[in-house]
Order: sequence, then C-alpha cells, then structure tokens
Amino acid sequence: MDTRFTRGKSNILERPLTRPKTEVSVSAFALLFSEMVQYCQSRVYSVSELQTRLADMGQSVGASMLDVLVLREKNGKRETKVLNMLLFIKVNVWKSLFGKEADKLDGFPAKVTAHWHKGTTLMIKFNESVIARDKALDGR
Repeated sequence: MDTRFTRGKSNILERPLTRPKTEVSVSAFALLFSEMVQYCQSRVYSVSELQTRLADMGQSVGASMLDVLVLREKNGKRETKVLNMLLFIKVNVWKSLFGKEADKLDGFPAKVTAHWHKGTTLMIKFNESVIARDKALDGR
C-alpha cells in the first residue's frame, strides 16, 4: 500500500483486538437513562407496561454487556459450572458495573437441580422463607 495514504496513522492491523476499559461519566449515564425512561413513558398507557418495556430494554443491554465481558475476559469461553459462573459474576461483572469486586455473594436457601429441555436447564427451588421474604418486599 502506498505510504502517502497511511502516513501519520496507525495501521489498523497492528492495533490490539481488546479495547481498553473506559469509564462512562455519571452525567452521560444519567442523560441516557433519563432519555430511555422518557422514550418508554411516551409509548405506554400504564405503569405495568412501562415496567415491562424498561425490563425488556434492561435485559437486552445486560445480555449484550455479558457477551462483551465473556469475550474480553474469557476469550469467548462461557463457564459451565455454577461455582465458576458465580465467581465470574462476583469478580468480572461486578467490577465492570460498580468498579470493584463484590464483597460476597450471599446464597439463598435453595435446591438446585439440572434438567434437559432443549439444552441444559438449571432449576432453582427456593426455600419457603425466601419466597415469603420476597412477597413481603413486594407488598411494601
């Protein structure tokens, strides 16, 4: 390739594949979040519809973020063991969201079983005390 076209510019093939981790300013995040809420508010007729739309947006953003983290931190290799998944969340996901590792991940009393239904599915059956506490929190 002729050097007169690339003079003073770094060659794209020589750049590293992993991008440096950057932080987003709080004001930019607040503006984006506010715009997302206003966008959804203008297109719904009830609070439950608003909650559903925001939850769908959040799920989409979260899934995309998880894909990026798995690609960056694990070179695209997803964890298959529950303990390794929890450690990935405790260290990598928490650090990218909040800037530091999680102190601890409290477990809930539950029974976890693996089943086969169009792929491996983990079924988590929570103890009745967890369900009662969740219902009490919803009643606030």
